[in-house]
Amino acid sequence: MKTNYEVRYASHPQDAKQYDTARLRKEFLVEKIFTTNEVNMVYTLFDRLVVGGAMPVNETLVLEAIDPLKSEFFLSRRELGTYNVGGPGKLTVDGVVFELNFKEALYLGAGDRKVTFESIDAANPAKFYFNSAPAHKTFPDRKVTKADAIVMELGSLETANHRNINKMLVCQVLETCQLQMGMTELATGSVWNTMPAHTHSRRMEAYFYFEVPEEQAVCHFMGEPTETRHIWMKGDQAVISPEWSIHSAAATSNYTFIWGMAGENLDYSDQEFSKIVDLK
Repeated sequence: MKTNYEVRYASHPQDAKQYDTARLRKEFLVEKIFTTNEVNMVYTLFDRLVVGGAMPVNETLVLEAIDPLKSEFFLSRRELGTYNVGGPGKLTVDGVVFELNFKEALYLGAGDRKVTFESIDAANPAKFYFNSAPAHKTFPDRKVTKADAIVMELGSLETANHRNINKMLVCQVLETCQLQMGMTELATGSVWNTMPAHTHSRRMEAYFYFEVPEEQAVCHFMGEPTETRHIWMKGDQAVISPEWSIHSAAATSNYTFIWGMAGENLDYSDQEFSKIVDLK
């Protein structure tokens, strides 16, 4: 197995206004989430969130503590949420096994523990997408499925944004320190997410797009409401969204995305909305 990581620094919105396409992608797009028998991570200094993925095929992968964490175990001072977006798989946490099927999630609390990823069928490998944030307290591990989720049905086909928001690893379902994660599924014929666009100054966010058909793409919008920019993305890619940035997208097909948040606020509805007609 192999663990790859990179560090992304936080940026000021005045600086980000000057970024060209290549620089925007370099700073905010996470292109390679899954690689066979490897663990990939981006450690962003926006709220010190880690965005990563593990794709075990015919090996057992270990969640290793990368150098920026300065600890023996990855979870020593961190909590982690992961979704399986591939075939059946399992995580083993100090001998305790959690089996995850497609679109099932797992929360792991902080602690000096060994975590491994495995696929049950190498011909249909699991793909574990994860977010991790610093944690000041240990909360219990818990598997969460869509049956456990708080579901919000929003939008309509008339505005091309009919969607279900599955709030799964959130404080209304289980206790966490700061990490909040969920999954939004767009209905057939709908392409817009997170409209009206908004910011939330007390937390940053990361979006991971999947179930994007081959030959289709997602156009993710970011930036200040009066200085928007866009990043074209493929399936199984993620994007980092600073607290000062909107985070919305339209695609050439319907799709699913996983959102993860970190910061000082656990209130999902703490948002500063922008009118659609005011975006620039």
